[in-house]
Amino acid sequence: MASIVETAPLVLNVGAVLLVAATSGLAARRVGLPAIVGYLLTGLMVSPFTPGLVADTQQIAILADIGVVLLLFEVGIEIDLRRIKNEHGAVLWASPAQVILGTALGTVIFLWLDLPLYGAALLALSIAMSSSVVIVNITRSRRRTTSVATEEALLGWSVLQDITGVAIAAFIIAILGNEGQNPVMAVIGLLGFVVLAVIASRLLPSLLKLIRWESDLFLIYSVAFGLSIAALGTVVFDIPMALASFVAGLAINQSSDTDDVRKAVLPFRDLFQVLFFVIIGTLVQPDLIVESLPFAAALLAVMVALKTLPAFLFARFGKIGDSHGQLAVGLSQVGEFSFVLGSTALAAGALSKVQFNAILLAVIASIIISTLAVRRASRISRSI
Repeated sequence: MASIVETAPLVLNVGAVLLVAATSGLAARRVGLPAIVGYLLTGLMVSPFTPGLVADTQQIAILADIGVVLLLFEVGIEIDLRRIKNEHGAVLWASPAQVILGTALGTVIFLWLDLPLYGAALLALSIAMSSSVVIVNITRSRRRTTSVATEEALLGWSVLQDITGVAIAAFIIAILGNEGQNPVMAVIGLLGFVVLAVIASRLLPSLLKLIRWESDLFLIYSVAFGLSIAALGTVVFDIPMALASFVAGLAINQSSDTDDVRKAVLPFRDLFQVLFFVIIGTLVQPDLIVESLPFAAALLAVMVALKTLPAFLFARFGKIGDSHGQLAVGLSQVGEFSFVLGSTALAAGALSKVQFNAILLAVIASIIISTLAVRRASRISRSI
């Protein structure tokens, strides 16, 4: 009984946070904002840096880590490159070009702002990528004004951003992030993880076919696969779990059971996604906001110059979607990968606490602005 008594406060803690997050998300939707804003504000309310209720952030952080693993695992599974090529062929070059251009030029800018190379590269990459979660919400919102063609272009662009960004991030971390390690050995380790993911992807479909009608076991194997491969990527190959989980999902996405795996993981993804954005909110330090604002504004300016504008020009040149303004604005947020990459840079000492706080502020501001602006961007786009 003692263990139950000791555990009950922890369970109550998670339940209370989820209840507050759900209520805040509902309130945000009622005023026309995405529910994610409510989750972020919940994190700020239960943060150790603000007065009032203080949640056990260590416990929530563990659940949030699981959530982002399942989130990116599911994103990797959901990718359908053949469909993207058939419906929006130009996206296949436009999206990678935008990420590569933004990362290269952004790295130069942040080096000029006196960031170390590792921090500059990861920060530039994080800004070059958008939020898959926000984009999905934009395309499913009841208040959306996007057409089907623009929605499909947004989703395809975001997917290719993820593929390109994860590949770049893996090499940046392997080559620049492991001080004292031979870069050649780091790349070999990265390739070794890819081989492991491919081998596992060949074994999983065979196993799932045997238990297709055992829904409980199907779910357990699907979730266990994503978590195990992600953890092995970190423990054995020193790759961040979020990136490893995406590669694991991508490796099995051509299986005939892909859709069943996605459906099995989706309920977990949605639940842990809430905790992931709550934990981002808990990390915002109000006493550093004033000091962080100039750098946060710089991040947003770099995002507009190196992501919004290039996305608009590439979309117009490639005739991608039917509202190039909406497409560009819909991509204009700093998303969940910025947290993953920013945390990696912070842990390595390549970013300061003020700079990391600025990233979190940029995440919140850009999500709100892009979600609201995309509803009006079609008129601007058609007039240009």
